[in-house]
Amino acid sequence: MSKIYIIHENSEWTIHLTKRLEELGLPYEEWHLDEGLLDLSERPPEGVFYNRMSASSHTRGHRFAPELADNVLSWLERHDCKVFNGTSAINFELSKVKQYNALEKAGIQTPKTIAAVGKEQIIRAAEKIGTGSFITKHNRAGKGLGVQLFQSVEALKYYVNSPAFDEPIDGITLIQEYIKSPDQSNVRCEFIGGKFFYAVQVDTSGGFELCPADACNIGDLFCPVGEEVEQKPKFQIIDGFDDAIIPKYEAFLQEHGIAVAGIEFIRDETGTLYTYDINTNTNYNSDAEKAAGKYGMLQLAAFLGAELAKL
Repeated sequence: MSKIYIIHENSEWTIHLTKRLEELGLPYEEWHLDEGLLDLSERPPEGVFYNRMSASSHTRGHRFAPELADNVLSWLERHDCKVFNGTSAINFELSKVKQYNALEKAGIQTPKTIAAVGKEQIIRAAEKIGTGSFITKHNRAGKGLGVQLFQSVEALKYYVNSPAFDEPIDGITLIQEYIKSPDQSNVRCEFIGGKFFYAVQVDTSGGFELCPADACNIGDLFCPVGEEVEQKPKFQIIDGFDDAIIPKYEAFLQEHGIAVAGIEFIRDETGTLYTYDINTNTNYNSDAEKAAGKYGMLQLAAFLGAELAKL
């Protein structure tokens, strides 16, 4: 029987989707690729395949899950399977440098960024970037890994040479100009089936890269969501959001064969828009969705079900 196959390594982020698939009565199977084997002489089963492998898998003890998933996706594509978020998506998921190169090539502006390997090179990158404030982040990240704000090169030097320095899993640290938002927020645009679904405004006053997953909101130490209870919700779906960037994002996703993604941008004090992240393992915030009456995982499950029906 044809099924929806979900490729992942984190059940905590996938259960929200499988519940919706069950709600719609859709057949599915999870491929949890924290480990496994791949027989290249075999043919894949019948069905549609949705990849939601995460760049942060190594923080859960699944160091080689993305590499295994990448090869599984290549095998599926070789056999012309219907794959959503295939090798092109995982390519972006594992490298912000590749994201930024592709975005800039498409005419979508990104913050000034320098990639560096080695502590001395990280410091040189900070000296070269030429901005008063800058942030560090991991090239292969997820969950805001490595994101810190620095006001001086001296502060970075102290950090890099201290025991607190967080070595990226791929060795590549990004030094990026700090884009200051007047209202301390950014916007995350969600796309399902390559089409815009909704935009959510994210309050960044408690951190720089906030993960909308419910798990992050209840104590994920890698997600800088802060601990204080605030009156203002951290995530709010923007009613009737319409911006000229949306068709550019849709064209970008279509060009690279990405069906499901969350793309984040920030505006500076002059109104200039900078795109700084493409998340192809997108999660949704339940409180924001309940308030707006829009449900990403339900929409995604319906999309996958419709694609399965086409087989």
